[in-house]
Amino acid sequence: MNTKLLTQNDIDQAAAILKNGGLVGIPTETVYGLGANGLDPEAVGRIFAAKGRPQDNPLILHVPSADWLERWCVDVPETAYVLAERFWPGPLTVILKRGPAVPDVVTAGLDTVGMRCPDHPVTRAIIRAAGVPVAAPSGNTSGRPSPTTAAHMLEDMDGKIDAIVDGGPCAVGVESAIIDLTVDPPRLLRPGGVTLEQLREALGDVAVDAAVVRPMGAGERPRAPGMKYRHYAPRAPVTVVTGEPEKSAAYIAAHAQAGDGVICFDEFAGRFPGKTVERLGPSHDKGEQARRVFDALRAFDSTSVPAIWAQCPDPAGIGLAVANRLNKAAGFHIVEA
Repeated sequence: MNTKLLTQNDIDQAAAILKNGGLVGIPTETVYGLGANGLDPEAVGRIFAAKGRPQDNPLILHVPSADWLERWCVDVPETAYVLAERFWPGPLTVILKRGPAVPDVVTAGLDTVGMRCPDHPVTRAIIRAAGVPVAAPSGNTSGRPSPTTAAHMLEDMDGKIDAIVDGGPCAVGVESAIIDLTVDPPRLLRPGGVTLEQLREALGDVAVDAAVVRPMGAGERPRAPGMKYRHYAPRAPVTVVTGEPEKSAAYIAAHAQAGDGVICFDEFAGRFPGKTVERLGPSHDKGEQARRVFDALRAFDSTSVPAIWAQCPDPAGIGLAVANRLNKAAGFHIVEA
């Protein structure tokens, strides 16, 4: 298969591929997604094949506006519209009760489905032109760091999918937050671009699922993408070092071996002679860290580093999402400095 690289002007061509059962890489504000017609089980099945994705890992349906929720979901609570009014288009996925038209392959057999309205005008235009909700996980080979540019996605998907729409670099850099609105209180299943603090400000009490901070057990069933399996991982093993930045930098400097890779805050980049260093951004700028974290993890796959050490932000704000992605990349191999 010849994967075409489309521009932001090729909306009708991208929509036609989706309507005909093909796969298209779509830009969003979070990461690039691998899109298919979310109502076509065969097309959705091709997503799993292209990514090598486990079948019990559910997908998210992308829609252009909140008025599509009633088409594909039932018993939509008022809280969904409260969140949509405040955060859509944007990096937030809401878990709702699925409607009868949503195929089992999208939900991994669950009676719920994740819904999101992405903050990228080109992708929303593609969805409207296709006239169907678009199922789209991150556009990487399953387990690898998520792509934040069209070039990243092409590395993983060239020859496996029909096209990728180049919509520029992603503005947020980590996937959407996922909140389950079918339980009381609502439960954060994955931290993301909308923070826990923002969700609590909008809704009041919001619980945090244990899978945000620890691995899921073998018998646990994921209710949303990114909960169960090792994700976001480069080829070399990762060790995450938490704690105050000065202390975590000192720990890495004392324990990393010659030739290892280091992901660090900008102000500590000179502390690791003989190491391959990727900068995460300033220690105080978590938004920049979110934009860089997948780029930093992915960069090491073009090197021969035997191991990677990563400084980790504290969990306030979007730091919770950055820490979650680093911890999952490390298989929760975490050291407290």
